[in-house]
Order: sequence, then C-alpha cells, then structure tokens
Amino acid sequence: MESAPMQRNDLSQSLTAFDRNSTIVAVVELSLESWLMSGLVPGVKRQPLKKQPADPERLLALLERWRQEAIKAGHAVKRIVVAFEAGRDGFWLARWLRSHDIEAYVIHASSIAMPREHRRAKTDRLDTEVLMRAFLGWLRGEARHCRMAAIPTLAQEDAKRPSREHQSLVTERTRLVNRMKATLVWLGLPRVNIKLRKAAEHLAALRTPEGEPLPPNTLAGAAPRPRAVRHDPRPNQGDRTGAAATPQGGTRARNPSDDPDAGQDLGGRHRDGGHAGA
Repeated sequence: MESAPMQRNDLSQSLTAFDRNSTIVAVVELSLESWLMSGLVPGVKRQPLKKQPADPERLLALLERWRQEAIKAGHAVKRIVVAFEAGRDGFWLARWLRSHDIEAYVIHASSIAMPREHRRAKTDRLDTEVLMRAFLGWLRGEARHCRMAAIPTLAQEDAKRPSREHQSLVTERTRLVNRMKATLVWLGLPRVNIKLRKAAEHLAALRTPEGEPLPPNTLAGAAPRPRAVRHDPRPNQGDRTGAAATPQGGTRARNPSDDPDAGQDLGGRHRDGGHAGA
C-alpha cells in the first residue's frame, strides 16, 4: 500500500535535506527574564548550553560565536536553524531571526511526545533536551516528532486582533450576565431581564417577594454592570443606540421596532400587559 504523498505545506516534517556537518542546530527555552539556549555545533563534541538575558541581539551574537567555533573546527556552516515552543511570546522572535538570515521555527508544544510517568522532573535544561530531540527528528524528515506552527506576518496577526477582542468581550459579558442572574434568583427574582438597556435604572425599584428592596450591597454590585452587558462587543460596528444611517448617508428617526427592548419592562413583559415572545 502506497503512503500518501507529502504536502508542501505539511509542517509535521522538514522538506529540506539535513546535513549535520554544515548545520548549527539551536533550541531556545524562553522566559520573561532569561533565555536558555542549547546547541549542536559541527566539529564541537560538547553540546553548548548557555543562559543569558532575554535579548535577541545576545542570541544572535551567541549563534555567531558558535559559527566561528565550527569554522575553527574545520566545518563550513551553510545553515543555522533555531526553534522554540509556541507560547506567550508569539512569533516576533521568529520573524526577527528570519530577517537576519536565520531559519527560525516555532514548535507546537502539544505536538511533542512527553513521558507519562506520574512524576517527572521539569527544568529548563531538561526541556531543552526534549526540544532538541524533537527538533532533530523533524529536521531529518521523520514524522510524528513534532509539528511546526505557521509563522504569520505582523499584518496577519493584527487582522486577527478584532476577532480575538470580540471573543474576549463576549466571554466577559456572558460571565457578568450569569453572575447577575444568579444573584437575582437568590433574591427570588428569576424572571428579571438583566440585558435590557434600562435595567440599571429599574433595579432600585425592584422588590423581592417579601416586598423588600434589593439589599444595598447587592444593588451596588449589580447596578453598574448592565451597561457593560448591553455594550455591543462586535468590532468595527457603530453605536447601535444612535441614529440609523440611511442609504443616502443621512439619518432617520429611530423606529421602536428597531429596538428589541422597546415596549418591555424589566421582567420581560410588554407594557401593554402581554409577555415578550407571546
């Protein structure tokens, strides 16, 4: 049975021939204050391990020093490859290294096979050893060692920002709504529609089934939030509460049917006595 042909965009294995005698291989364990670099240098028996401040210029200088060591050992370096795990730092370092003629790759952390013992020692040094083994297997073209992430341009990353901000706002809105609903259920007011625009103004007038007003601490905690809940989190959208634009570029008066909250009170009932959705 023939194996499936390898796709050109397959990032699970390298498509470039790997020559160990002319390639410097380096992996970097990134952290906020310092970086730990581990390398394989042609002609050098030891495996260099260097910890230094989180500075790309220092990283570039270290790679150049390793290049000079390889040259002194009689090996012409034709290729320098660097890899690190995807994480908080994003892709800026990979783009920076590529701009300086260094092959940079970002490894999907979840694609690296890890020991499954109940307890496993975890240090930066051991992490670099795991990264190096996975990266070397990937460079040799062997499958299932690790998988690389596609490195986007800065413009491509920026284009994703509105969607990510939108999702963050939607998540926050859902959390606030659920919290306020739970508080009102605790007070015996399960039918209150907290999403209405004027919910904050009507909370003070609400009464519990015992005829008591909302407790002051509960009211103070819930009152400011409906405005955040009603905020439209979608990116690049105008103010939905303002005047609607006409096709000719002017404005038209708002129609009560434009507002889904029009004609409803805080309990979700229409002011004419019916119930919303009836």
